[in-house]
Amino acid sequence: MTPQLRMLLAAAMVPLAIGQAPMALAQTTKVTPLMAQPLPGFAGPEKEGTVALVEFPPGTSSAAHRHNAHVFVYVLEGSIVMQVKGGQQVTLKTGDTFYENPDDIHVVSKNVSATAPAKILTFFVKDKGAPATVPAN
Repeated sequence: MTPQLRMLLAAAMVPLAIGQAPMALAQTTKVTPLMAQPLPGFAGPEKEGTVALVEFPPGTSSAAHRHNAHVFVYVLEGSIVMQVKGGQQVTLKTGDTFYENPDDIHVVSKNVSATAPAKILTFFVKDKGAPATVPAN
């Protein structure tokens, strides 16, 4: 990991940063873009960091998707079940974190509760202008 990336990630996590939208999630899942920032100095295509708030109403989940990005997740409220293809399913609660690499296919993301909402803050490092989420075909 380059010093620039380490510094960016550390700075982003201080405000509990993580994510980008619009995500290909269930219709009732609400994604609010919070920030996008170009990240010069990386090899290859120009990068940007994006931050979004993802809100899962009670009992909702998303379809399988991928991000083509480094994704850092911080659970703000509730409990979420997450799993990437080939990985273990994990249940995250408030204060827990999760990471997806650019090659991961996100096969499970759902709100554990049938009665309470869940919220996550997401931070993506991705190619500038690329969509944050695409269907997992």
